[in-house]
Amino acid sequence: MHAMQYEITLHADYDMGVIRDRVAAKGPLLDDFPGLGIKAYLIRERGENSPVNQYAPFYLWSTPQGMNSFLWGPGFQGIVRDFGRPEVRHWAGLSYEEGPSSKALPRTATRRRVPVPASAAPADAVGAALEESSRLAKAPGAVATALAVDPRHWELIHFTLWDRLAPEEPGERFEVLHLSQPGRGDLRKGRQW
Repeated sequence: MHAMQYEITLHADYDMGVIRDRVAAKGPLLDDFPGLGIKAYLIRERGENSPVNQYAPFYLWSTPQGMNSFLWGPGFQGIVRDFGRPEVRHWAGLSYEEGPSSKALPRTATRRRVPVPASAAPADAVGAALEESSRLAKAPGAVATALAVDPRHWELIHFTLWDRLAPEEPGERFEVLHLSQPGRGDLRKGRQW
């Protein structure tokens, strides 16, 4: 599993209806994309628990070929054409779990980035993060949760989809506009090694 996200931060008075319309029109185009486990079309709106207007889709890829097909294909080129080339963050998958609300469509998502201190043993940090991810996966309203790591910058990321307003968990909160999940069943459950 590979996790990926790019953030497009928009100006303070940007009409987020434009993004909502874009997702309504283009979101279903990835509903059968090969190699894609999940794409959550996420937004944050300034003044609604967010300091910025932002479009920030989050992906869980079941194959690297799928991720590469997307990045070098017409879908991502449309983002580049319309918004400029965003920085694409990428993390190696550590775990994936379905939650008690796995059959529900998610309404919100949380993302928490956690730096691994230089003084911490990487295996110990990952072990603690796996326990936290397991706790999130069992929380009421959890649809699915993933844990991933960027070993270049030593950053862990917890990503959870919720069937309701996200609980008071640390991290950024997003609204889910659409969920493409053609290969959700192909995402290996549990620890990824």
